[in-house]
Amino acid sequence: MTASLHFRACPLCEALCGLQISVEDGEATAIRGDAQDPFSRGHICPKGNAILDLEADPDRLRRPLRRRGKDFEEIGWDEALGEAGERLAAVQGRHGPDALAAYVGNPNVHHFGHLAYLPLLLRAFRSRNVFSASSVDQWPHQLVNWAMYGHQFLLPVPDIDHTDYFLMLGANPVASNGSLMSVPDVTRRLKDLVARGRLVVIDPRRTETAAIASEHHFVRPGTDAWFLIALLQAMQRRSAPRTEAYAGRLAGFEAAMKAVAAIDVGDTAARCGIGQQSIEAIAGDFLDAPRAVAYGRMGLSTQDHGTLCQWLLQLINLFSGNLDRPGGSLPAEPVFPLTGPGTSAGHRDRWRSRVRGLPEFAGELPVAVLAEEIVTPGEGQVRGLFTCAGNPVLSTPDGARLDALLGSLECMVSVDLYVNETTRHADYILPPASFLTQHHYDLVFNGFAVRNVARLNLPIRARGKDERADWEILNGLAGAYAAAAGKEIKPLPEPRTLIAAGLRAGGSGITLDQLEAAPHGLDLGPLKPSLLRRLQTASGCIECAPPLFLDALGQLAAPASAAAEDGFPLRLIGRRHVRSNNSWMHNAARLVKGPTRHALWLHRDDLAAAGVASGEQVRLVSARGSVEIEVEASDDLAPGVACLPHGFGHQLDGVRLSRAREVAGANYNALSDPTRLDAPSGNAALNGIPVRVERL
Repeated sequence: MTASLHFRACPLCEALCGLQISVEDGEATAIRGDAQDPFSRGHICPKGNAILDLEADPDRLRRPLRRRGKDFEEIGWDEALGEAGERLAAVQGRHGPDALAAYVGNPNVHHFGHLAYLPLLLRAFRSRNVFSASSVDQWPHQLVNWAMYGHQFLLPVPDIDHTDYFLMLGANPVASNGSLMSVPDVTRRLKDLVARGRLVVIDPRRTETAAIASEHHFVRPGTDAWFLIALLQAMQRRSAPRTEAYAGRLAGFEAAMKAVAAIDVGDTAARCGIGQQSIEAIAGDFLDAPRAVAYGRMGLSTQDHGTLCQWLLQLINLFSGNLDRPGGSLPAEPVFPLTGPGTSAGHRDRWRSRVRGLPEFAGELPVAVLAEEIVTPGEGQVRGLFTCAGNPVLSTPDGARLDALLGSLECMVSVDLYVNETTRHADYILPPASFLTQHHYDLVFNGFAVRNVARLNLPIRARGKDERADWEILNGLAGAYAAAAGKEIKPLPEPRTLIAAGLRAGGSGITLDQLEAAPHGLDLGPLKPSLLRRLQTASGCIECAPPLFLDALGQLAAPASAAAEDGFPLRLIGRRHVRSNNSWMHNAARLVKGPTRHALWLHRDDLAAAGVASGEQVRLVSARGSVEIEVEASDDLAPGVACLPHGFGHQLDGVRLSRAREVAGANYNALSDPTRLDAPSGNAALNGIPVRVERL
C-alpha cells in the first residue's frame, strides 16, 4: 500500500479553498483544508469533503453511453466520438448551421479543461444558437463591465479585508462562499469586518450573512433599483462627487447623475420597503466611512432590473471615490489574464434570436429563448443540441417545457458525469475523467478574487485506459465533427502547455515552474488600483452614462400596470445553503444528509392568510405553472415574500441519480416565465416571481 498527500484547490465553488488530499493506492481517502494555503488558510466547506462522494459515486458514468431505444448502452471512446461528431454535423448538413444549438453549464467555468477547449468546438459549429448558464446568473454584471470599462470581465470586486463599510444587496456569501467575489473563509472575514467597521445587508430574507451583519433591512423583491436610486440621490444631497482620482477619465458622469436625480422615488417605504430616513442614514454612513464598498449579486442580477442595479452600484462606488481604491472595489490582476489583448472583451446585438428577436451578448443568446427556438418551425429551427456540464431542465426558465421538447430533437450529445434530468434525453453521453487526474488552473475565479493569488493544480493519479480528460473529449469531438462537416481545425495542445502560454501572456514574470514548485499556491498581495490603466473602452474613459442604461432608467420611471399580478400576492425568491451546489451534487451523501432543505418558507402572517399550517403540503402557483411542496413558517422573511431553494426536482423518469431521487423538493424553474427578462442584458428574471399558495 502506498500513501501520499496532495494539494489542490477545490473546483466546486468560487471560493478557491485549498485542499489537502490523502491518497492511498491512487484513490483519495480523506480531504482537509490546506492550512498552508495563503488564501484560504485551512478553511474548507462541506462541498470540499463531498469530492470523496463524487469520486466513489456508483452512479457516475465511467464510459460513453449511446442511446438504444429508451435505454443506453456502453460503447468505446473512438466509436462514441466518431458517431457523435457525425450526427451533429449531419443535423447542420440537413438544416443549416443554426439548426445545431449548444448549451454550456456553470461547472464549465470551474475547470480549465472545459473553459479553454470548448471555444474550439463552438467556433467549429458556427451556430448563432449558443446558450449558457450565464444568462440565468450574471449577464448584468458582464454587460455593465463591458459598457462602462470596455471588457466583460474587468470586474471590480469588494476589497473585503480592508474595507470599513460594506453595503451588500441580494448576496449571501456565508452560504455561497462568494459569487463573482472569490473569497474563502468568508464568515471569518465578515466577522473581522464587523469588529472594525460595519456590514449592512439589504435583502428580503434575514440570511446567514445578515445574521452576522451590523445592520439588516428588508427590501421588497425586485425593488432594489428604487432603493439604489434613492441612496444615490441622498449621497448627491450630502456631498459633492469625490471623483478627483478619475480626473479626465470620466465620460458622461454629469449626465448619469442628472438622470438619477430626475427620478421621482416617491414614498420609498411604500416603494421598496425601506424608509427615507434609513436611506439617508445609510448614505451618510457610507460617505463618512474611511473606506466603503457597495456590492450586489444574485438577488440583483436575476430580477427585472438587474443591469440597472449593477450600474447604479458602480455609480455609488464611483461617486463616493471608492471605485478602484483599496478598501473599496477594484479588479484583481491575475497572472493568467482574463482581460487585455487576445481576450474576449464582449459585444452586443450583432445578431438576434429568430423567434423573439432578442439581442446576443458576448456571442450568446439568452437561454430563455431556447425552448421557443426548438418548437417554432422555420429556417434556423433548432433540431440538434450539444450540452456540456449543464442541466437546463432544472436551471433555466420554464424547464418543464424544455424537458418536453428535448425528446423531439434529431440528435443530442452531452458531456456529463451523470444521466440527469437533461442528459436522459441525449443520444450520446461522454463522461470526463476525474478532475484529480488533470492539470487545472482556475482561469476565471482568480480574476474575481479578493486578493491576488495563483495556484496550479497537478494530477494526483494517472487516468485509466477507459478514461478521457475533459480537454481530450472536446478536442476529439471537435476533430470528429470537423471531419464529418468537411472543416479544418487544429486541435489544441495539452493543458500544461496552454497554461504556460497564458502565464507568459500575462507578463507577471510568474512561470509554470514556479507554480509547480508551490503546491500550496502563491500569495501575490492585496488588490491594487489598476482599473484606469486597464480600461478598454474606445474613449479610454469610464463610460458612466451608456445610452442603454439611461433608457432602462427612463423605463423604470414609467408607471407599471399591476393587472398581470392580480391573484398573486406573494413574491418568490430563491435561497442557497452551504451544503447545496445548485443541482450538481445532490447525489453526494455528505451534502444531502441532515435536515431537509427543500421546503417553501413563508412568513407566519402569509401562512395564516393562505389558511395553511407549517408542515403542510401546499400548491405554489405562478402565472406559468405550479408545484406541490411542503411549507414551513420562517421568522427570517419579510411579509409578502415566499422563499424556495433552486436545483431540486430529481424525480423524473430515467434519471440515474439514486440518492438525489430520494431528495425531496420541487423545481423552482417550473414557476418561472421565460418572457420575464432584464431587458438590457436578456438575463432571466427568476427573482420576485408573483405567486400564491393554495391548500391541497
